[in-house]
Amino acid sequence: MKFVNIITLSLCWLMIACSAKTESKPVADNAPTTITPRMEFNADSAYRNVQAQVDFGPRVPGMDSHAKCARYLVNELKRFGADSIIEQKTTVTAFNGDKLPINNIMGQFNKDAVKRVLLLAHWDTRPWADAEADASKHSTPIDGANDGGSGVGVLLEIARCLGVEKPTIGVDILFVDAEDYGQSQGDDENTWCLGTQNWIKNLPYTPGSIPEYGILLDMVGGKDAKFHREYASQYLAGHIVDKVWTMAVASGYGNVFVNEVGGSVMDDHVYVNQANIPCIDIIENNNPSTSSFNPTWHTLNDNMSNIDRQSLKAVGQTVLNLIYQEN
Repeated sequence: MKFVNIITLSLCWLMIACSAKTESKPVADNAPTTITPRMEFNADSAYRNVQAQVDFGPRVPGMDSHAKCARYLVNELKRFGADSIIEQKTTVTAFNGDKLPINNIMGQFNKDAVKRVLLLAHWDTRPWADAEADASKHSTPIDGANDGGSGVGVLLEIARCLGVEKPTIGVDILFVDAEDYGQSQGDDENTWCLGTQNWIKNLPYTPGSIPEYGILLDMVGGKDAKFHREYASQYLAGHIVDKVWTMAVASGYGNVFVNEVGGSVMDDHVYVNQANIPCIDIIENNNPSTSSFNPTWHTLNDNMSNIDRQSLKAVGQTVLNLIYQEN
């Protein structure tokens, strides 16, 4: 993903935003302060899911570790009881001419339900630690424990819960590839999120089975993370932001989900909105030390020592509670 200066948003992005803009309301003052979960999100399990990915090594398209992790993700979705698994394999071309063998992996739960929700995260990792202060380390791939691993780890734990306690609605869990192979310099935002760009061109849905909305999880495992309302999400699908942030309060995480608009991020959710699926991004976008992403972003410090179980818990329980409240 890329942090975007609101003033320099591309014309294309603005056109999408204007066509999809929804009015947003603040979290209701009378929102319940507690909710009894139907399923308890296990933060230790989510943490182990992140560790399992990191143990493969950097998940850069074309690496053997990437292929091994893909098999792991498919097997886990099967183990947790997904009704169907769709793998979207293809080759895309990166900004630098690299040919990337990618695989978007989707598991469907309660496949025949008419009402569906999409949950997604990118599972690839940055090929270069280009945010390191030491330029000699810029060509080193990162572990991607938070940036890639955390969102996937949370969704795998949610998948486990859905297999134990079937929801009323259908839930599609999508792991998108090649999000993080983008160009750090320059104004071409379309060098990012290559897997999602391919996915929306080949949607695995009929007109009657398209999800009602989507939630992207990205960098949700940082230490003491606070999640502000991401600006693009607020502009494109503010009613879904309201829904999630209100549920966070009801789940006891109003101190983690900050009821203020933060920075704007070019991320997978922007492209999902292009497919007419209102989609938001839960992402740390206003860290107090950087005013943007978590300080481990695109550095070699994005490792397991900087993953916070409580951050995983806050996000996972909030999303899980929301899924079970939908009818």
